[in-house]
Amino acid sequence: MSLTSNLFLLFVAAAVILYYLVPKKGQWIVLLVCSYVYYAAGNARHLFYILFSTAVVYCFGRLIDRLQKQEASQKKIRAAVIAGLVLNLGMLGVVKYSSWFVESVNALFHAELSGLQLLFPLGISFYTFQSSGYLLDVYWKKAQAEKNPFKFALFVSFFPQLLQGPIGNFNRLAPQLAGEHPLEWKNIANGLERMLWGFAKKIIIADWAGVFADAVWGEPDRFSGIVLFGLLFYGIQLYADFSGAMDVVIGIANLFGIRLDENFRRPYLATSMADFWKRWHITLGEWMMNYVFYPISLSGWMMKFSRFTKKKFGRKTGRVIPIALADLLVFFLVGIWHGASGKYVVYGLLNGGIIAFSELMGGPYKAWKKALHINDKARWYHIFMIVRTFIIVNLRWFYDRSDTLAEGNYLVKQAFTHFDLSQLFAVSAGSQGTAFVPWALLIIAVGCAAMVAHGVLAEHGISVRDRLNALPLPVTVAVYVLLFVLIGLFGSTAAPRGFIYAQF
Repeated sequence: MSLTSNLFLLFVAAAVILYYLVPKKGQWIVLLVCSYVYYAAGNARHLFYILFSTAVVYCFGRLIDRLQKQEASQKKIRAAVIAGLVLNLGMLGVVKYSSWFVESVNALFHAELSGLQLLFPLGISFYTFQSSGYLLDVYWKKAQAEKNPFKFALFVSFFPQLLQGPIGNFNRLAPQLAGEHPLEWKNIANGLERMLWGFAKKIIIADWAGVFADAVWGEPDRFSGIVLFGLLFYGIQLYADFSGAMDVVIGIANLFGIRLDENFRRPYLATSMADFWKRWHITLGEWMMNYVFYPISLSGWMMKFSRFTKKKFGRKTGRVIPIALADLLVFFLVGIWHGASGKYVVYGLLNGGIIAFSELMGGPYKAWKKALHINDKARWYHIFMIVRTFIIVNLRWFYDRSDTLAEGNYLVKQAFTHFDLSQLFAVSAGSQGTAFVPWALLIIAVGCAAMVAHGVLAEHGISVRDRLNALPLPVTVAVYVLLFVLIGLFGSTAAPRGFIYAQF
């Protein structure tokens, strides 16, 4: 069920009604049943994978907890952790990357190996990471091992976040899922408001921007003169789509009195690539930081490497090199997490490479700014940093949107060798065709202006939603009714689109 479908909204409404009708002690059971019904509705055969992940991590979590209480050797405990992670993440690896591996071997050695014909379960990248994080937290004694297998199953499968996150932390999420929540109209109102904003982003902005991005990537030769516009539209589409999905997901959770982690914080107002990744897909960034970056940085071999680089290159440079290397490793994983393809490896390494280069150039940057008398806090310089980062961020989307690495390279070439603005008006904009292009562009422009204004205000600590809710109730209701009407009036008339990250 797509998050934008009427059937899904009816499912959510039924789940909320049932949730508050049952005794509070049974509310978590309603969430568990609804979560599995929702997942099975997509494809019942996918249930095997989520059940496998849940069972493996639950059992190994209990085993690790018992070994720690018995004061078993660290070697035995570590072996249990590795086994649990290998089984859980190994399932993700086999399902998601086995075909890519076989294709790569065939291409490299001119072989004719046949790949495994496996289903690709929806949301597998999210729930395997979430459950693996829990297992490591139990090992590091940051979380208590869950004794109830059904409550743990709910943590892994909570239906609003199941297909596209945010990636939950056990200590923050599990107590809420298992807790008792009285019916509070404030939660219902906040949830519906957040959902409405999310649908507006998705249906009005993302789907219209997607019309133009799809035209360029669908017929790159025909629209070779507007590749840069296509790139810009894809950047708009991806942000409005993914952050809109998070608004919907977080809003649905609010209906049950549950607070999910925020996954976006105005990423296009970032002043550097490192800052961008603290604002974009925040829970993935935190997962990588907590479970990959810090363990690598504090590992024995990295400590030895750090001592070597400090001795070889001096204390300042030597301290930065291991951090830069850890950044490259993290973003290599971020790249392949997004998909099994060479383009995603390039995408990840581009991110890591830019951040690593910035780390290494920290000293020279500071010296250049001092020599040029540049004030870091000057408004013009802050705007310059935002614009510069926005350009770098969008240039990376070539490899995120393209189907192959070769296609990404081809479009990069076209973007900087061809320009023909008239091609923009040859795009078929929804059900009304090319005649609607000016209006579609106006809708996108107004929508983006609204998002930018909202973001700038939020950067200064001003919440538009809080200001709206502080108005007299009839005025607040009228604003949201108007927003609902605007979605119907200005929503994309092109073919319905699912949320982009629902395929992960």
